[in-house]
Parts: sequence; structure tokens; C-alpha cells
Amino acid sequence: MKQIPYWLDTAPALPDRSGKDLPAEADVVVIGGGLTGLSTAYHAARKGARVVLVEKDKVGSGASGRNGSMCTQGITIGVGEARKRFGQERARELYDVFREAVDVVEDITLTEKIDCDFDRAGRLGVAYKPQHFEAMKATQRDLADNFDHETQLLSRGELKSELGSDYYHGALLDPLSAALHVGKYVHGLAEAAERAGAEIHERNAATGLTRLPGGGFDVETLHGTIRAKQVMAATDAYTDKALPWFRKRLINVGSFIIVTEPLGEERARELIPNGRLVVDSKNIGHYLRLTPDNRLAFGGRARFAPSNPASDLKSGDILKREMAEIFPQLSNVRIDYVWGGMVGFSWDRLPHAGEAEGAKGLYYSMGYCGHGVQMATYMGRAVAEMMDGKPEANPLRGLGFPKVPVPFYNGGTAWFLPFGGAYYKAKDRLR
Repeated sequence: MKQIPYWLDTAPALPDRSGKDLPAEADVVVIGGGLTGLSTAYHAARKGARVVLVEKDKVGSGASGRNGSMCTQGITIGVGEARKRFGQERARELYDVFREAVDVVEDITLTEKIDCDFDRAGRLGVAYKPQHFEAMKATQRDLADNFDHETQLLSRGELKSELGSDYYHGALLDPLSAALHVGKYVHGLAEAAERAGAEIHERNAATGLTRLPGGGFDVETLHGTIRAKQVMAATDAYTDKALPWFRKRLINVGSFIIVTEPLGEERARELIPNGRLVVDSKNIGHYLRLTPDNRLAFGGRARFAPSNPASDLKSGDILKREMAEIFPQLSNVRIDYVWGGMVGFSWDRLPHAGEAEGAKGLYYSMGYCGHGVQMATYMGRAVAEMMDGKPEANPLRGLGFPKVPVPFYNGGTAWFLPFGGAYYKAKDRLR
């Protein structure tokens, strides 16, 4: 069993982008080589900026290569909560951003000829409890009437044509969400950024940031200092002490995934006949999908613990048991991959982007709350526009970026998560 992400292990090999001389200056320095940083570098370089990206490991080594490889529609807080907070007009604007973000990913894959198995497979939101299915009925009407988004409601009986399990009570099918191979996508986006003129420096962490009196920044790295007119902080859940302002605004949550041995096409299609992406309605839920080579990828929070080799194995054992509850026919299947990673959550469960307070020229986009594949790509494009003097390009403007209002929390390990996790797991058990 490999303790590395399936998506990175099965993507084409990366060139070595480490050990290169760092230039003395650049128009834009991007810190972080995940999808946010790569998208920013790609779009800013296409605008003619001299862009240098520094990444402490390899591109995609953080959340961008460790996720469920889903590119799904739907706002993180749900349409009802969005309306309650912001009113119908702003809720619709935000919803449309999440919808357009999937289109942006597709457009880039087509424009740059990135072979990443992009497929509008559709997303099944499956109901863990009968009352969850009743709520889905209201959501379907709301989406059609107020958000111009048609979805399909599936009863428990109808769900049998979509899922080889009797575990759930129905589903809401969004036909426009997409599957992709995120390892191939992140590698392809890095190559596209380089073709556009961006420089990528791997294994060269940013260690400090100094604002200059006349404007701009000195970005200190392991291998030298580079002066930048503008800086993009694209580190999300992997933000370290070099960027303390952001750490206080992010809660890093562990997420874990197992991937089975190859099941063969017939057996795989018995599980998910139409290749949908599946996300359940639990508070501490699961997400699952078939891989391009007919394995089942099965993920979830599993444990509220950091990701490390020992922790990942413990979480993998939990996920295998939970997978067998949903699909008893997989109780004896071999697990070929297990891994974990961190997901960046904001306190208000919305992504945030803009210029950091009191630091003109320092931009950020973070806190994707599990919607990072599409939103990181979209917001990278938006930040490139903001850097080019178009603040109106930020669809998240006006949301601020609230600190996490928990005593003794300054980023890093969230001591309070196990308590919240225990509460929500107990709620899930009450069927």
C-alpha cells in the first residue's frame, strides 16, 4: 500500500525545477505552487508580467494534489445560508461564481491542451437521513426558481440506477459538475504557466516578507531574496509562520483518502454506473468517485488529526470500514493507496481574496473549504486581474477575512477541532 496521493503517483513525471538561480527582482512573486499559485502565475504571465513562483516542495504537493479530484458546483455554505447572510442578489452573484469556476477549469484544459480526463460526469449529493432528502426537495426548487440551475431529484428507488448501495435515502443530481485527474491537471497548469513566461522555483520556501518603504516587497527564500512589486500569498492550509496575518484566519482540517485496487470496468460500474461524483450529506461525511482506471477513491475527515504517515494509516483503516458499510461487496477489496492532507477552512466557511490589510500590493486567495480545485483556478485568474489594476475582478470583494475567534489560536494546529468533530459525529449517529 502506497502512502502517497494516487493522483500524483499516476500523473506524468515532473521535471526538476529546483536549484535554479533566483532572479533579483520580478513584477510578481507568487508564494505557493498549488492551483491558486499556478493559476495566478499563468494568468499574470499571459498579461506580460515577469512572474516568479516559489514553492517549498514540488508543485501540487499540498492540497492541490491531495484532494478528491472533483470540480463541483455549489457554494460552500449552501444557497439558503448565502441568502440569509447576503440577500438574494448577492447570493446569486456568489453562486454564479462557483458555477463559472468549473467552466474556467474546462476552458484552460481546452486552451492549453491539458490531458487530465476532464469529464462533466455530474455530482450526486446523497441523503444520509430521510430528513436530508426532504431538505433536498426544497433545495431543488430553490435552485431552479432563484438560481437558474436545474438539478434532478432521485428517490431512494431511483438512486439504484446511479449507486450500487442501499445506504442512502435519495439524492440530488447536479449534471454539470466535473471529474478530472487533478495530478495531471496541476502538472499541466505548471507547464502552461512556464510557456506563458513564468519561472517556477521548487524546493525553495519563502521564509519571510518585508514591506519596503517606497512600495513593493523583499521576499526572503531559502536560496536568496527577490524584490517584487506585488506578492501573491497562495498557501491556504499550508500557510506557515512566514505569513502570520493569514494563519490567524485559517483553520486547517485533515482530510484522508483511500483508493482500492483496480476493480475492472464491470465491477466498478456496478458501484457507480454512470461515473458520478458522490458526496454524502453527513456533517462528517464522505466523498467518493471512480478513478480513470476503475478504482474507487473514498475520502472523508475520518479523524480530526494532522496528516502524517501513522495518522494516515489509522484514518485509512477507518475509511475502509466505512466504505464497507456503504458497499458491503468491497469488504475484502485490497487498498492500494492511502494518504492525507490539510484543507483550509475560514471561520465563515467562505473563500476569501483581496489585498491584505495595511499591506498594499500583498494579495491572497485562501479558505476554499473543500472547493479548491475550481475556486483556486478561478481566483488565480481573478487575482491576476486585480494585480493589473482591476479590483472589480474580485468576486469575493466585501467579505473581509475574519480572524478565527477562538482563544489561544494563532494558526497551525486547531486544538478545538476534536471537540467539534466529536459533537458532529454524534449528531450523524442519530439517524
